[in-house]
Amino acid sequence: MPDAVVIGAGPNGLVAANLLADAGWSVTVLEEQDEPGGAVRHDNGVDPDFTTDLFSSFYPLAAASPVLAGLHLEREGLRWSHAPRVLAHPLSDGRCAVLGRNLDDTATSLDAFAAGDGAAWRELHDVWERLRPDLLDALFTPFPPVRAGVRLAARLRAGGGLRLARSLVLPVRRLGEEEFRGEGGRLLLAGNALHADLAPEAAGSGGFGWLMSMLGQTYGFPVPVGGSGALTAALTQRLHKHGGVLRCRERVSEVVVRQGRAVAVRTAEGETVPARRAVLADVSVPALYGTLVDSAHLPAQVLADLRRFQWDFATFKVDWALDGPVPWQADAASAAGTVHLADGVDELTRFAAQIAMRQVPDRPFALFGQMTTADATRSPEGTEAAWAYTHVPHRIAGDAGDEGLAGTWDAREQELMADRVERQVERFAPGFRSLIRARRILAPPTLQSLNANLYGGAINGGTTALHQQFVFRPLPGTGRPETPVGNLFLASAGAHPGGGVHGAPGANAARAALRKHLPSGLTRAQRLLTRRNRKGERDTGFGG
Repeated sequence: MPDAVVIGAGPNGLVAANLLADAGWSVTVLEEQDEPGGAVRHDNGVDPDFTTDLFSSFYPLAAASPVLAGLHLEREGLRWSHAPRVLAHPLSDGRCAVLGRNLDDTATSLDAFAAGDGAAWRELHDVWERLRPDLLDALFTPFPPVRAGVRLAARLRAGGGLRLARSLVLPVRRLGEEEFRGEGGRLLLAGNALHADLAPEAAGSGGFGWLMSMLGQTYGFPVPVGGSGALTAALTQRLHKHGGVLRCRERVSEVVVRQGRAVAVRTAEGETVPARRAVLADVSVPALYGTLVDSAHLPAQVLADLRRFQWDFATFKVDWALDGPVPWQADAASAAGTVHLADGVDELTRFAAQIAMRQVPDRPFALFGQMTTADATRSPEGTEAAWAYTHVPHRIAGDAGDEGLAGTWDAREQELMADRVERQVERFAPGFRSLIRARRILAPPTLQSLNANLYGGAINGGTTALHQQFVFRPLPGTGRPETPVGNLFLASAGAHPGGGVHGAPGANAARAALRKHLPSGLTRAQRLLTRRNRKGERDTGFGG
């Protein structure tokens, strides 16, 4: 009988399993798909000579994560690669805002839009450098982050207090208008905010856009050499070395609860897998509370709150094998790993408004990835492995375009929407379509079939809006990995701090499970020493 059963072998599940194994627990991970990784996988499905990431690709949060750093995955062969520039946002008139890993590179780009905007960016970066250590500590620990929160509050007071806090909760449109005279800095902030489901007018989108921009400024948007699955392979290999067991093609259909505690899981094949100490669920919140745990074991308020749970946007993705580099009208975009495609902040607002009205956008804002530019191993020399994804509503009431897309996502609608995405790329890279050797379409139902956590392709485990963050994530009054069922812990992006490949939800769940089973008779000092002496804890962040 294993000490812990982990449901799901996504990055959070694998991080949790590794940390429990480090602490001496026996761990079994059960994964529904044929292979581990969740939304961190790659294949050669577009063209045999091209490596394509199925879901996520660029990992600034992984680069910043103390959780992943503590696992020392470089010992398992993981290597990172960077494009010459982090991000570009070209406009149809040929101008282009650039985020570089070198601060001077970014500042020079923004000064080309308006003199003095480079200095304004440096000031935002100075704020980041003052807050970064405690902000990241607060981000990657359970809510409320008591010690990091106290330190962060002190830094906020020293750095302007309420005025600085006000800036972080501003809509990104307003933040950009207050900080920059020209459009370049506004584009970088607003495009990064829409990596989540935050419209330019949404409260808090300014803080999120600033956070993503500064992560890119400091850590870049790195990619694993050889494909995103290299990160999964390193986590899996490490788990095996520490005695963990991974079983794929094993769908969990039920968490077995007795006397208010999770004691086992039951698979779709009818096998009961007992768990001596804990069950950790790297699954979506609706799946955990709506399917895996019988409602009889849940408080009525949880079930009522679950009906108000909000997903982030649905996703539509296209992968390409290109016979040459993308012919960007703005040369600066050629060196960027990530390219944002929208002709100004107003077009971003228009896109978000169409989704809010449940319309398929006619000019979809696209995040475009140039993977060979970021990692030369991804395709033959002189070619480009590329992708773009955009967002669509989960329930579609109409088409803002003239093609009558209704959200059936049958073969006809998939082709029409992929053509629409390609036309958006063509606006900024005339001749792009002539380079396409092959393409693959991943519509919302396809993404969900490949990873059940990605409901309609929702990539963040639930909205990033303020009403479902912090103490409200995943449901009001939670914010921690503990659940109403004893010995059952939420270890997915549905838990604080949410989406992004950084491992924090998995680490927080593992930490909570370990803390639950420390000897109750020990003093606080003895308990701290016990945690430090657990195998590997000093390296993986479990020390005091």
